[in-house]
Amino acid sequence: MKKLIAGNWKMNGGLAANDMLVKAMLDGLKGAEPAADMALCVPAPYLAQLQSLLQASPIAWGAQDVSAHEQGAYTGEVSVSMLKDFACRYAIVGHSERRQYHGETDAVVASKAQRALAAGITPIVCVGETLVERDAGQTESVVKRQLAAVIHAVAHCTSEIVVAYEPVWAIGTGKTATPEMAQAVHAVLRAQLAAATQHPQRVHILYGGSMNAANAASLLAQPDIDGGLIGGASLKAADFLQIVAAAR
Repeated sequence: MKKLIAGNWKMNGGLAANDMLVKAMLDGLKGAEPAADMALCVPAPYLAQLQSLLQASPIAWGAQDVSAHEQGAYTGEVSVSMLKDFACRYAIVGHSERRQYHGETDAVVASKAQRALAAGITPIVCVGETLVERDAGQTESVVKRQLAAVIHAVAHCTSEIVVAYEPVWAIGTGKTATPEMAQAVHAVLRAQLAAATQHPQRVHILYGGSMNAANAASLLAQPDIDGGLIGGASLKAADFLQIVAAAR
């Protein structure tokens, strides 16, 4: 299975800047098969632009969130059927920023994952511990609890999700778990998936804590790290392509 390198632009972008960035990525891929599967998860207003720019390209696109509701009086929410209108392949659910700033619980994240899967969109399910939780020795229990909620909700479809381990203390801080620290948590998650599905190796487990062009190769060399959920480096074409190349 090819590794998966997914960019998360967070709340960044603009029509002109997006056009330049995506075209630079596509130019960098010309004449070569990418070393990894690729995706860009972008703010909802730019999904139409990404659909237009990336059709018939090696880069898939996706959303940064999806509503747990199908339709109705939920002002500001974006439903899975809306994402399907723009041919989204992925939707990030449970990013630590959503959990922290928007109060998303494990149950809400699980229902979002379930909603995405039912519509044929692959949820990228984020799990990860805070620095306080890591210092208290709770890393394993936290990530297992977060993933268990999703496994319980999606049941026999567990092998169809993507999991992203993102230690909260290493997101946007420049701090990164060592490859060995990241691998240890990925191994825990793989074992949990093995208990839940007959096909745990089908599930990409991405590392999402400040992976960049400099550290990608050492992280991606670990046996249970199947790719990356890339924040800041996905806003720079050269850096993003370097990470993709490191997945070879």
